[in-house]
Amino acid sequence: MSGLQIDNLSMRFDLPNGASVQALQDVSLDLKAGELLSVLGPSGCGKTTLLNIVAGFLAPTDGQIVLNGKRVRGPGAERGMVFQQGALFEWMNVRQNVGFGPAMKGMAKAEKAQIVDHLLDVVGLHDFKDKAVYELSGGMQQRVALARCLANDPDVILMDEPLGALDALTREKMQGLVLKLWKETGKTIILITHSVEEALLLGERLLVMAPRPGRIHTEYRLPFAEMGVGQDLREVKKHPDFAARREEILSMIWDMEEEIMGRTESV
Repeated sequence: MSGLQIDNLSMRFDLPNGASVQALQDVSLDLKAGELLSVLGPSGCGKTTLLNIVAGFLAPTDGQIVLNGKRVRGPGAERGMVFQQGALFEWMNVRQNVGFGPAMKGMAKAEKAQIVDHLLDVVGLHDFKDKAVYELSGGMQQRVALARCLANDPDVILMDEPLGALDALTREKMQGLVLKLWKETGKTIILITHSVEEALLLGERLLVMAPRPGRIHTEYRLPFAEMGVGQDLREVKKHPDFAARREEILSMIWDMEEEIMGRTESV
């Protein structure tokens, strides 16, 4: 069965003092191949924990992740991760960073070079292929991180706040690039973000997570990602439905944050 299935997933962290924290509780979701999912919610709702379990970095307390009919039991090349800070190899130049995965697979040099050149063209960095990563801006570094992820040809791309550290203009350009890559590659993408606008723009499906224990509060199916492919994202934001959804979700998350604050004050 193609696609990603999250079945009754729960995660509990046991603390040294004998207490425990229930980070996720009974999360279930079916994601078809090629879908773009954004995940949003208040701090502490388990967004990153969920992503790390899908990546195979954490083993859940209960439940399972199934990708293309096979249970996920650890990290694998079929799942690629893009972190907030890129996590690039500082001692390698741009081309070497992008080609790292194919090199580890033992790919022939000519084939690897062809893949790297193509991906650097796709992300607009062909003229920077011999630069050291520390010579690049934050936005360029995230483009390298995207290209490096794509070089491994994963079925699923996992993105943990990948644009959060960028300035507003660069972030908007990168949002457009994410949509372009999604449409051209057909990859399944799961993106974690704290930005309601970004979740609306980049989520063909959007999950709002409830606070601890983390669980799915509301799911939306949205037209804005499709609308934004190849278009000015500022025009998409002017759509009346976009503004209405934004205010609805902002109010929802604000109420959750108020609830969390109330819990904290009562302790």
